[in-house]
Amino acid sequence: MDTREILARLLAFDTVSSRPNMALIRDVQGLLDAVGIASVLVPDAGGGKANLYATVGPAGMGGVMLSGHTDVVPVEGQDWTKPPFALTEEAGRYYGRGAADMKGFVACAIAAMLYAARRPLKVPLHLALSYDEEIGCMGVRSLIDMLEGAPVRPRFCIVGEPTGMQVATGHKGKIALRATCTGREGHSALAPLALNALHLAADFIGAIRALQAEVAATGPKDGDYDVPYTTIHAGKMQGGVQVNIVPNTAVIDFEIRSLAEDDPEVLIASLRARAEAIVAPLRATFPDAAIRVERLWDYPGLGTPTEAAVVNFVKGLTGANGTIKVAFGTEGGLFDRRLGIPTVICGPGSMAQGHKPDEFVTVEQMARCEAMLAALVGQLEAGF
Repeated sequence: MDTREILARLLAFDTVSSRPNMALIRDVQGLLDAVGIASVLVPDAGGGKANLYATVGPAGMGGVMLSGHTDVVPVEGQDWTKPPFALTEEAGRYYGRGAADMKGFVACAIAAMLYAARRPLKVPLHLALSYDEEIGCMGVRSLIDMLEGAPVRPRFCIVGEPTGMQVATGHKGKIALRATCTGREGHSALAPLALNALHLAADFIGAIRALQAEVAATGPKDGDYDVPYTTIHAGKMQGGVQVNIVPNTAVIDFEIRSLAEDDPEVLIASLRARAEAIVAPLRATFPDAAIRVERLWDYPGLGTPTEAAVVNFVKGLTGANGTIKVAFGTEGGLFDRRLGIPTVICGPGSMAQGHKPDEFVTVEQMARCEAMLAALVGQLEAGF
């Protein structure tokens, strides 16, 4: 079975993060079973989703792990001209939701596993497929829990997020947070006698913007990133019932994407102090006034040294001379921090196409990924 056919199968599954991925995982497991590759599933509590971990080659050795996620972002509200959950090939492109992010790489990785099953490997190849990456790298954590107890872990990991087949050594860490603003409700005709929680929220967003400006001006810089400093971004605000009621609650969801050189805990402490400065003068009249900041979830950044063995190894597979860093997050930081597996990011396509209507990966990028993984299998045969 060739990579294009595998990609067509993967794209046909609607694996938006809010929906199960088990049908896709079972299909992949069937492909592996057919060539004698055993796999382990790590399901979620409800049984509708699962991670998959498979190994081909000799047991008891480190080897190389290929990691990818199976979930995709929604298509609702987007103006697609191609069917999102089917493969359309046109003008040297493969279209479909997840083609770039990142079923293109997953298809290449599965094809590499099937090829490796026919080769006399001296070092094993591993495949790790996860769920719920798009909502905070949540699913892969149970797979990592499993690997923590394994007697031998992979020596290297390649996360196949789209990098244009460049070798990426780092990305920022992310913390998702929520600010709950508490005011006092009232009739809008008497609005000055109430405390509008949406106004508190607006003031807090002002504090976020002010801190962002300070960080951009005076914080650490890393020129390898398109945005070379830590970013603080408010992405969602909710509050109010109708226009003639002063709202008593408003909620802001925001995030911090931090450089390795920055301490996000310091930034969170600063935001909490600024929140208290907003509400403290109001408490004489409104004792319940508050802006409460809480963490929702996070994942660590990745900062693999450019001189690391995994970097030189993957550069040798691709023929690359340099390295890059990427703006988006991956499970790579979790593999590195929790399991101590040296990790790089390298995969086909561009994240500029991800999460958009008519998402695509080019045939040329897929061919380059196939060539990299064929070279990898050759190295595993040689016993690198």
